[in-house]
Amino acid sequence: MRLKKIVLLLLFCVLLLDMAGCESFTRKFTRKSKKNDQAVEMVLAPEEYKGPNMTKEELYRQYFLFWKSWQGELKNAFTQKLSLKKKEDCAQEALKNLVNMKNMLVPEMQKSIDVYINKTIDLLDSIRNDVYGINDSRNLNIAEGIESDIHKGFVYPRIKNYLK
Repeated sequence: MRLKKIVLLLLFCVLLLDMAGCESFTRKFTRKSKKNDQAVEMVLAPEEYKGPNMTKEELYRQYFLFWKSWQGELKNAFTQKLSLKKKEDCAQEALKNLVNMKNMLVPEMQKSIDVYINKTIDLLDSIRNDVYGINDSRNLNIAEGIESDIHKGFVYPRIKNYLK
């Protein structure tokens, strides 16, 4: 009789839990569909991003800052004997920013920055031809010379009257 009461009580508890139905318990162990039910919004009229409207002074300073950081990366690549690709990429980015700076200057100042653009092109050719990094110290000296000359002549306070 005692066993019969225990079995009935146990059966009653199981029935009670079954009827109550723990929803969080069932959600926890059911598989969720892998499909995303959210509708994807279509772009009907794409707009081209034009970037922030910057003044010519801000653009020149930005290009100068980018050139300065890439020139520093190039010097760092020479001193730490980094890969040829890293040196080449740094020189190309520095050259790109020098050309952007040149395009913002009046023609008479463009001629003076052309000298440093040509030196950077020669440095880039020297880097490409120096596969094993034998001439890194010579190239480092050239890069430092270019950097100091541009810092002397093309910082914004000296060049602000020559912007287009």
